[in-house]
Amino acid sequence: MPTNSSFHSREILLCTLNSTYQHCSFGLRYLFANLAELQPKTEILEFTIKQTPRNIVEILLAKTPKIVGFGVYIWNTTETEAVISILKKVAPEVVIVLGGPEVSHETESQTIVAWADYVIKGEADFAFRDFCRGYLAGQPPEKKIISAALPEIQQIQMPYSLYSQEDIQNRVIYVEASRGCPYRCEYCLSSLDKSVRSFDLDLFLSELQKLIDRGARTFKFVDRTFNLSISSSNRILGFFLERIDKGLFLHFEMVPDRLPPELKEMILKFPPGSLQFEVGIQTWNPEVAKNVSRRNDFTKVRENFKFLKEAKVHTHADLIVGLPGETFESFAIGFNELASLEPDEIQVGILKRLKGTPIIRHDSQFKMTYQNHPPFQILANKDMDYMTLQKMNRFAKYWDLYANSGQFSNFVAHLKETTDGSFFHRFFAFSEFLSERFAESFGISLLNLTEAAYIYLTEIEKQPIAEAQTLLLQDYCFGSKRRDIPSFLRNDNLTEKFDTKESRASATNTTSLFKRQERHQFNN
Repeated sequence: MPTNSSFHSREILLCTLNSTYQHCSFGLRYLFANLAELQPKTEILEFTIKQTPRNIVEILLAKTPKIVGFGVYIWNTTETEAVISILKKVAPEVVIVLGGPEVSHETESQTIVAWADYVIKGEADFAFRDFCRGYLAGQPPEKKIISAALPEIQQIQMPYSLYSQEDIQNRVIYVEASRGCPYRCEYCLSSLDKSVRSFDLDLFLSELQKLIDRGARTFKFVDRTFNLSISSSNRILGFFLERIDKGLFLHFEMVPDRLPPELKEMILKFPPGSLQFEVGIQTWNPEVAKNVSRRNDFTKVRENFKFLKEAKVHTHADLIVGLPGETFESFAIGFNELASLEPDEIQVGILKRLKGTPIIRHDSQFKMTYQNHPPFQILANKDMDYMTLQKMNRFAKYWDLYANSGQFSNFVAHLKETTDGSFFHRFFAFSEFLSERFAESFGISLLNLTEAAYIYLTEIEKQPIAEAQTLLLQDYCFGSKRRDIPSFLRNDNLTEKFDTKESRASATNTTSLFKRQERHQFNN
């Protein structure tokens, strides 16, 4: 089993830079699981994008490797290039192999590729093993760019035994019952898939049982369309339902308009808060959806959101800013429509041009302009100029801080319930106020966020001070952690009930919010 603590030399190192420690690399574990006789010569080393490249290289060279493979993703491309540029300069004899979605398309044009000896494009479960076998036997590939054949999915060795106890206790446990997606949404890499391929379900469930036996309680499925096969979905849910008394939490990505009666019946059997569904809406504008080959039956979407709310399933819905044909006002309409369905979270994402995706066909007609460096976000198009998209960037970040965090549930509910017109425009006005107050939209303390909301309510919206204090006290004291109540919220008639841990916990319970789960890094 791979470990980060071993200082023994290894011929092969499998490496990546995760976005945070909480995430662990699913892809590297697949590569290791399928290395067969090369496993004893191999080690997984995981880092984060915050670590210093020079220090990472030092750790790698201490293992005296012959081959170092790096998983490259949109969130770590720049940092990985910094690492391998140093590695190649100080140890040119070490063979660097790149793989992952970010180097599998438009490969030759990327600067990171120039530092590598080889690049494996596509699913490398078997291709990396074959490369290592050949290279170590003195038979290196003739070409630098290697296109991996699509592996037969039921021959792939599953990686779940490679999750360590530290992973199970402290990190996100990713699982997948299938690969591929039948839909052709043009902004998504899954639009390039030819078909959906499923793992052997009996074997998959037996691996999940082993994880549960080892203490795993939270599972994030990375299947792009979990509810595509209703029979498989029901069987997987039934497996977890039989073990739900262990306190399991399950995350699935679902097609929003596909919830037949038999699946609803199964969902209703789960206790509140044990299921989380990530629901990709992306746009509520039918013309925009058509532009990007996105299919949604909005009548069924509304019905299904109503059902999921009644079933107390935690819902995480996605919208994308900057799609071809989406105007500021049409996005506002879509946001209001989605907000009226009351998902637990609305993730407002800014369009990224992922390499290889067919959305580039709209570049000329809609004047799509993207930044040249990761994360390749949209800068402007004919319907949203640069200044508008900058404002929407800040809107998305402040929406995360106030709404999606769950910390300001009462404040956000107040804005929504007292809106005379568009909830989107009201929160947008608040985000503009915040933009003038804060130089950046990150690194803002809870105290400063609360004070900003208080000033907005009392000075901009002219709310009575006592009402603003009542609203924000419960938000500020959300959770059982003891906090000193700031002077601007102090009111002898209100603060007394927040003096004890028990009363603060009671305040938490009144919000009945599900603890927010961070999105997995596979979702771009």
